[in-house]
Amino acid sequence: MMNLHEAFLGQADRRPDKTALWFGPESFTYAQLAARSGGVAAALRQRWGVQPGDRVGLWLKNQPAFIPALFGILRAGGVAVPINNFFKPDEVAHLIRDAGIRVLITEPELAPALDHLPAGCPRPATLLSTTFAHLPPPPHDWRDADTAPDQLAALIYTSGTTGAPKGAMLTHGNFLHNVRSCQQALEITEEERIAVLLPQFHSFMLTVGTLLPLLSGAGIVLIKSLHPPKNVILEIAQHRATLLPAIPQFFRALAANPLPSGLALRLCISGAAPLPVDTLETFNARNPVPLLEGYGLSEASPVVSLNPIRGVRKPGSIGLPIPDVELTIRDDAGRELPPGEVGELCVRGGNVMQGYWNQPEATAEALQNGWLRTGDVGYQDTDGYTFITDRKKDMLLVNGINVYPREIEEVLHRFPGIRDAAVIGQPDPRKGEQPVAYLSLEEGHELDRDALRAYLREHLADYKIPRRIHVLPELPRNSTGKILKTALRQMPEPTVA
Repeated sequence: MMNLHEAFLGQADRRPDKTALWFGPESFTYAQLAARSGGVAAALRQRWGVQPGDRVGLWLKNQPAFIPALFGILRAGGVAVPINNFFKPDEVAHLIRDAGIRVLITEPELAPALDHLPAGCPRPATLLSTTFAHLPPPPHDWRDADTAPDQLAALIYTSGTTGAPKGAMLTHGNFLHNVRSCQQALEITEEERIAVLLPQFHSFMLTVGTLLPLLSGAGIVLIKSLHPPKNVILEIAQHRATLLPAIPQFFRALAANPLPSGLALRLCISGAAPLPVDTLETFNARNPVPLLEGYGLSEASPVVSLNPIRGVRKPGSIGLPIPDVELTIRDDAGRELPPGEVGELCVRGGNVMQGYWNQPEATAEALQNGWLRTGDVGYQDTDGYTFITDRKKDMLLVNGINVYPREIEEVLHRFPGIRDAAVIGQPDPRKGEQPVAYLSLEEGHELDRDALRAYLREHLADYKIPRRIHVLPELPRNSTGKILKTALRQMPEPTVA
């Protein structure tokens, strides 16, 4: 069994002159991307001494350079750590410290933020991206890292209920397993062109938008801008994209009007957040291109299930497990539940992570008896289709990106005069959910809302900032003093925020 960079270079050897990537008016062949990944690998190893297992940060907005950067890290033997490009310096600092990032690949627009890392945070060496065409190729005696399938390829950071991001340890074998399963479930051929409009750092796009096409000899249509949505359709039409993976909010916008005729699209996939049934039904009623809902999580590389291309599709369901992946419903004791009974979704397969980086307790909680406990709650019907009803994890999904209330609450608690803070999610027709904060203040304090919002903008990515902030005399609590978020969700929202 090969590793990821061998699989990619094998495709480049077979089809060097084939276009692998379109980006607006630019295009890049497999040979070009492979050569530039070699330049990145040589720079990492020779200039900074990256050794097998060293963590290398990947902090880029969507751009062609992401691909040679990713495979360059892997060819040098490093472990890629994709970083959310919306993060602020405090958030980046946590990943630098936790992962022990030695080198950071970033871009001129993001790099100035490194000057504002908090005191005590080590500043990694920085490789600025353009297209990497300027980097010299590896020397003649160069050998790519001899990486075994069970060695780490990436740390994908995802948060738990504590709000502290945890690095899901994913191996070359985990990703390769998920790619093979997706190839079968999505009927991928080398003629495929997958449109990538979600952030490349996201596990959904890392696997489905990047690894899947490049390890299949297919192509990527990297969308330059999402606004307005009609521009996305123009690029999809121009470059003859055949498969569109995106989040529910995007398909909601598209559902308002039929897609233009003549597109090469054969399939749309919704993931990263629950897809409202009305969006699914409206889209499918107006378009000949089917929209299918799937399910995944970073800890599973990430794809777990999908409504089938051929056969029965059930609105409101996340479908059936993809090939070579098992999905069951279990109670708190780990017992499998019969159809119709609600319990926790549990996943098993070669796509499941090895654990959380330096988090043995969290690993032991998530991985039990060979199964990944997802934290999502639902049931299966008698046909084996899974329906998610709730989330055990205290988590919001804003535009398909995980937002954890505890992290926001910790920042709020550091603001002068705030005694208690609780953040809940409220449905939002465009973004899926939005964080809303409820506060109580220390006696004698008044809330300076402008100062608080400026403080939040300094410490949190914009999408994590509560859109409404309410002040109550006291937050509801149970007999043990725990804030009752259920009561906040049931409370009529104050009219003044």
